[in-house]
Order: sequence, then structure tokens, then C-alpha cells
Amino acid sequence: MTANKHFLQFKDFTREEFDYLFERTRWIKDKYKRYEPYHPLFDRTLVMIFEKASTRTRLSFEAGMHQLGGSAIYLNTRDSQLGRGEPVEDAAQVISRMSDVVMIRTFEQDIIERFAANSRVPVINGLTNEYHPCQILADIFTFIEHRGPIQGKTVAWVGDSNNMCNTWLQAAEVLDFNVHVSTPPGYEVEPERAGLYGTDHFEQFADPLEACKGAHLVTTDVWTSMGFEAENEERMKAFADWCVDAEMMSVAAPDAVFMHCLPAHRGEEVTAEVIDGPQSVVWDEAENRLHAQKALMEYLVLGRVEPK
Repeated sequence: MTANKHFLQFKDFTREEFDYLFERTRWIKDKYKRYEPYHPLFDRTLVMIFEKASTRTRLSFEAGMHQLGGSAIYLNTRDSQLGRGEPVEDAAQVISRMSDVVMIRTFEQDIIERFAANSRVPVINGLTNEYHPCQILADIFTFIEHRGPIQGKTVAWVGDSNNMCNTWLQAAEVLDFNVHVSTPPGYEVEPERAGLYGTDHFEQFADPLEACKGAHLVTTDVWTSMGFEAENEERMKAFADWCVDAEMMSVAAPDAVFMHCLPAHRGEEVTAEVIDGPQSVVWDEAENRLHAQKALMEYLVLGRVEPK
């Protein structure tokens, strides 16, 4: 059992653990595609706590837990005592005594860290302002599906240095690939974050076209993340030249793929030509949230499972 193992940041797992998860994801997805039931989490309960709105996170976790034979309970902080000032620590004590695994989608990373410190069961980061490890888990699995191992490859991140960017930087350190980051002036990766991840796998570019040169994967996100809506007008102006377009994809590697965690705004952070084009794998990427998170929940609740 791995009852006290949490997935709060990408760096919480080792490369060996990720290799195991990617293989389990492949195996679980294959069974799903062949309509073969697989219920390793029968009679287990996932509690999903949402402070930030969601489509893919709720759907993938809720459907995934049902497909593994368990049950999923949705809690919104607006409709629970968490929204009325109950201490996170107290909520963690209670919720973790009535469930087997908890997923939280919230604002500050500190909230989920405090919850996990007081939880008797595994806690999963469904998204915070700082990190989005489940999305990058699915993204890297998607790359492996389409192009093979990511080790030694180059990922170009174009846009805001947000939670997705931070998590790509952590993943590069763990899995030994490179990240080229290009952001508008004033939106660069924070120096302390860059220092945290080291410099061997990370390089910043003022010109997004330069960042994309030779990249095996080009990826982006919305320019205004949840919680930063007040900056929207200012960001629209600042990011105008950071729209991933056909020219950027043309300088990437010939077999480069494009990813976006969605929802996307065509004509802002990416052109319709790119996201709907032949190099885009965004729909596989979105579906793989389901399969990667099933493998993750299986691992956190049961530990390593031998293939059957």
C-alpha cells in the first residue's frame, strides 16, 4: 500500500515511477478500448474537491473512478463547510476518514499541501495556480504514444509562464528532456522557479519563433489563466505576438506535434490552422487525461500492480 503517497507536484515521483505509470496507462487504455471491464478499485471512493471551475478534470476523474469500479463524490467549496471557513486541516482529517483518495482543484498550492499533510489517504493535485501535474502526465503519455520516448527531446512552451509551464520545467528535470520557454517581457519564468529546476534542461527565448526551432513538441495555453481575469485586456496586448501559428510549426522538427490543455481560444494563443491541423494531437491529449489518471489512482491506492 502507498497510503501516504501524494501527487502534488510532478517532481513528487521518480523517473522510474513515471515509466511504470506510462506503461500502466497504455495497458489500462488498451483494455478500455477493447471494452474489457477492469475494476481494481471496487468499493473505493474518490472525493473530488473543486474551488476552480472544470470540465476535463471533473469528467476524467469521475468517469475514471467509475471505470475502475469505484465511486466518485463531487464537492464544491461553495456548497460545503470549506466555503464557510472550515480550516483545511480539519476538512482533511474528516474527508480522508471517509474516502480512499482525494483530488483537489484549487488556487494556492499551499492549500493542497496543508490538506495532504493532514490526510490519511493519497491526495492528487487536479490544478493549482502553481502546478498542473495531471495534465503534464497525460501530455507526456500522449507524446510517447505518437513519437516514442521524450528523453532528449525538446518541448517549446510559447505564452504565459503559468502552472503548465512550471510543471513542464519540473518534468524536464525528472525525465531528462529540454524546454524552450518564450514569453512576453514581464511574463518570464520567475527566477526563483528557474533556479529551483536548475538550468540544464531549460532555456528562455525572447523570440517565440526561435524557441520553436527544432522542437519536437510545441505547446501553449490560454493567455489569461483562472484567477487573473482582471489582467485580461493588458494580456491581450502583451501576448499578441505569441500566438502559435503555422510559421512557428514550420520551423519545429518535421514530425513535431502541437498540444494545448484546453479550453482554447482560436485566434489568440493558437491559430485555428494549427489546433485543427494535422500536427495537432489535442483530442488524444484530452482523452488521455482519463487513462493517465486511472493509472495514477490505481498506483496511489494499490501500489504497483503486476500486469495480468
